[in-house]
Amino acid sequence: MDIEKLLVIKKNELAPGKGRLLISEPFMDDFYFGRSVILLISHDSDGSFGLIMNKPVPEKFNDIIADFPPFDAHVFIGGPVQPDNMFILHTLGDRVEGSVEIIEGLYWGGDLEAIREQILLGTVNPNEVRFFMGYSGWESEQLNNELERNAWVVTKTTTGKLLRTKHNRMWSQFVSQLGSEYELWNRFPVNPEMN
Repeated sequence: MDIEKLLVIKKNELAPGKGRLLISEPFMDDFYFGRSVILLISHDSDGSFGLIMNKPVPEKFNDIIADFPPFDAHVFIGGPVQPDNMFILHTLGDRVEGSVEIIEGLYWGGDLEAIREQILLGTVNPNEVRFFMGYSGWESEQLNNELERNAWVVTKTTTGKLLRTKHNRMWSQFVSQLGSEYELWNRFPVNPEMN
């Protein structure tokens, strides 16, 4: 069986853009991007910026994020760029000044102090905020070149689907939603040598 032929299913029909997802092909052998689901925060002629949605770190929020009140939230690996910097996605909208809507009901960034205050007051719960260490970035045309090589498939999502899907099943569930031509992707073992 020619694995290269199995991976070349069809060219990406959906262009990358703000709020779209990148689903990695199953054999991408990379700590960050292997079987990853990335939400694109921005994509333009200068490059692309996104966050890995399905790779939480094992440590607790308050063990990683200093100077915050106790909060039982997951922290995710956003990507390999600036891994010491924190980035935030949330559903708080106007409650966080300066935030930018990425897809309907899901916002990026904003005033960190407003989020800290809402945590302190108990007016926000962990399902409304996701914290990321680092981000995923591509220079101009780099992501388009990777799409030409079928390293990623671009798809759409909703806020509810993205935030309610369990991180350990996210890649396989989003692959299943791509259609029957991608059915084989879910059958490939994570480590082919162990098969």
